[in-house]
Amino acid sequence: MTNDTASAWDRFSEEYQRRSALPTDSAHYGPDIPTESTFRLLGDLKGKRVLELGCGGAQCSIAFAKAGAAAIGVDTSPAQLAFAQQLCSASEVKVELRHADMAELAFLRADSVDVAFSAYAFQYVEDLSRVFRQVHRVLKIGSPLVFSLPHPSWWMIAEDQPDPTIGHSYFERQPSSVVWEGVDFTVYRHSFSDLYGALTRASYRVDVILEPAPVSSSPRSWMWNDAMEFVPRTLIVRARKEGN
Repeated sequence: MTNDTASAWDRFSEEYQRRSALPTDSAHYGPDIPTESTFRLLGDLKGKRVLELGCGGAQCSIAFAKAGAAAIGVDTSPAQLAFAQQLCSASEVKVELRHADMAELAFLRADSVDVAFSAYAFQYVEDLSRVFRQVHRVLKIGSPLVFSLPHPSWWMIAEDQPDPTIGHSYFERQPSSVVWEGVDFTVYRHSFSDLYGALTRASYRVDVILEPAPVSSSPRSWMWNDAMEFVPRTLIVRARKEGN
């Protein structure tokens, strides 16, 4: 994750947290879809050491701590981490918060983490292979890396159009610019083959892939787009560390 991304999140953090009002009772995976309480991809976290990559306001890490885990949250944005610290105090839970890049995990010993998790942070990473290798080093053998990010098909949608419209080629690989409230973020497109190839090369075994439909009964988030009724917005992957 680049310094530009951290700076963008510093500028957008307050507005994002106000708009999103993310839950702290169950880990979220993306806009307008169910949470971990429905998907149950992480298993029983009591007594486990859980690493969250790109933790932002640490809502997921707080949920892990509430479930009995020793939670560690990593993020590059000081503003997001400051919000996270305040939220942890208000929630009366302990989370170890680290200001670091997602691929800079030297503070963790090898084979010391039971679960690694990331929600919608990997879209800001150009070289995911490096992140996967670093996470592989710190995970125990057989332990999962569970992550979500924008579905590869979602990048085809022209989100600035009033009706669901295909505006981009699936095969484009150039970074994209996303502007929220005047703050410009650079995001990177990762196809199915990119993700699967990077995971297998880093010695993971993919055992779950989910493409959740939106929850029909809940109020729509500020990120809602009508195209989400037709195209999956979020991809969720669980991959387990194999050998060292």
